[in-house]
Formats: sequence, structure tokens, C-alpha cells
Amino acid sequence: MSATEAPERIGPYRLLRQLGEGGMGVVHLGLDAEGREVAVKVLHPHVASDLKARDRLTREVETMRRVRSRRVAEVLDADLTGAAPYIVTRYAPGRTLEQTVLEDGPLRDDAVVRLARGLCEALVAIHAADVIHRDLKPANVMLVDGEPLVIDFGIAHLVNATRLTQTGMFVGTPGYLAPEIIRDTQITQAADVHALAATVFFGVTGKPPFGSGTFESVCYNILEGKAQVDLAPVWLRGWLRLALASEAASRPTAASLLRLTRSLDPTVTVLRETPQDGGTRVLDGTRLLDETTAPGNGSGNGGRTSVLPSDDDSYSDLLPPVNYVAPERPYREPRAPKQRRPVSAP
Repeated sequence: MSATEAPERIGPYRLLRQLGEGGMGVVHLGLDAEGREVAVKVLHPHVASDLKARDRLTREVETMRRVRSRRVAEVLDADLTGAAPYIVTRYAPGRTLEQTVLEDGPLRDDAVVRLARGLCEALVAIHAADVIHRDLKPANVMLVDGEPLVIDFGIAHLVNATRLTQTGMFVGTPGYLAPEIIRDTQITQAADVHALAATVFFGVTGKPPFGSGTFESVCYNILEGKAQVDLAPVWLRGWLRLALASEAASRPTAASLLRLTRSLDPTVTVLRETPQDGGTRVLDGTRLLDETTAPGNGSGNGGRTSVLPSDDDSYSDLLPPVNYVAPERPYREPRAPKQRRPVSAP
């Protein structure tokens, strides 16, 4: 049997064909004892001999067992002590988001909304289990009858758990990593929100949000917050800007982002206003989230639309309808009052 050929059986499972392969192992389509299709992830032989790799597999199983959601492929079985450690998860027939977009082109607007809502629901469940995924990306999302399913927790870990990488190193796909992962600073569940938005961006544009150049250039764009949001449709841009904020504290929680997602409206088109000075202002349909708004618009913050802290789940002031924006005027130093000349009596 060649190195790439799948074994016929592992444990009680009959392996039919290979579904995919990553750095940790190979995923096979298999059948359980009752003939039901399952996905069996088997560690590479050279990885299985590494105690740290086995520890990561153990963490993966423990992590996935904490999550309960129809949007996440649940763990059905595992053997972590045998010669070929493996885990068994629900099999999802279909293609990954990455495969779908590369083969068929960007998703239609209604499919993008379904993708965004489904991924938000998955993250809500993942974060409720006190877990950070850390590697949400198009290749880790299956589309099953148009609905997303998160299928791989290869580098997920519990909140505040010991880092699995050495200082200065990280594991993941650069184009979908949050800035704090690249900086090797504190990683919170906000990193998953950033990755979710980057994944949705790919679904709607067919491109990674921070470009596809060299590793260094992509990382630079992520650190500088230079997402190509203008490539996305106007109705989605405000949502993307909010979730792709460079500072983790400025991003909404998964639950808050889900509420915003339920208000996305692909029928909204570009809105324009022509101020008195003749300029033209273009606003996106989900409301201007990052610019100065006109006084008296109900924001209650002196005329600026604020980004709420990530622990505030309301975000009510960021929802539609769209408010028009008064033209910005350059700031000028106030002039000293003119001295009035004394008036002579006639």
C-alpha cells in the first residue's frame, strides 16, 4: 500500500476514500458499524509519534465536545491512545466554501446572508463553550444545502489555555488571522469575529480581504487594518468594517454581530447626497459606522457614531435605517471678536 493510499479500516470504521489532508493528519470518508457515513481524521504517522501532537489532538477532541450546535460538526468518537490516533465527526456531504467560490465564483447576495448568519450562529455556540477557534477560514467551512457548517477545530483551544506555539510563532492561514495573533498579544474570542468577517468577505468577492501578495505584505495589511472592503457590495461594507476592526475591543461579540447580520438588506443600494458646497457623499446601505454624523441624529454622543465596547451586546444604534450625513467642514481657529469703535455723539 502506498503512503497516500487509505487503510481499509481503522478501529471499527471502514474507510472509503480520502476527503482532505492537512499538517496534522488525513480526513477520510468512512462507515461506522451501522453503515452510516462519518468523517475520520487520522494523524500522520510521523505526527502520531510526537507527544505534543497527541496532546493537540486531545485538546481538539475536548474542545469540540464542549460545543453543541447544528452549525458545528460534532465529535462522535475518538481513540487517542492507539498506534494511529483518530477522531470521528459527523460527515457533511458537499464542498467547502473555498472550493465552491473557486469553482463557481462568488456567492449570490442571499447566499452571503445565509453564510454570515450561519457562521455567527456557529461562533455564538463555540464562544458559549468558552472556546476560541483561531482558524476559521473558507477551507474550514462546508456548504450543505447552502448552509454553513464549521468542520475543523485543528488549532482551537480553550480560553486562557496554554499556548500551543512557541513565542513569536503562530499557526493558521495568514489572510484570515486577526492582528493580535500576528502580534502575539492576548488572543480573545474577538479574533474569531475578525476571521468570520474575512471568511464572509471571501464568499462575496472571491478574494481574501487583505490581498494575496507575499506573506509579509498580507501580514502588513492585516496589522494596518487595510482590508479591501470597497470590493464588497455596499450593503455589506459597514458590517465588514465593524467586524474587521484592527483593535479587538472595537469588534462586536459574535452574538452582537448575529443581531446586526439579521438586519442586512441586499436590496439597499448606494445612497448619495449632494451638500450645498457641490460635493457628493456616498454612504453604504448598512449605515455609516465610522464617520462623523450630523448633530441631532439620535446617537446621543455629540454627533459621532460610536463603536460600542465588545462586552455591550446592544449595538442598537448601529442598525438601519441609514442616516444622512452633513458635509464635513474644515476646522478653523475661532477669530478674536472685533473691538467696536466708540460711537461719537452728534
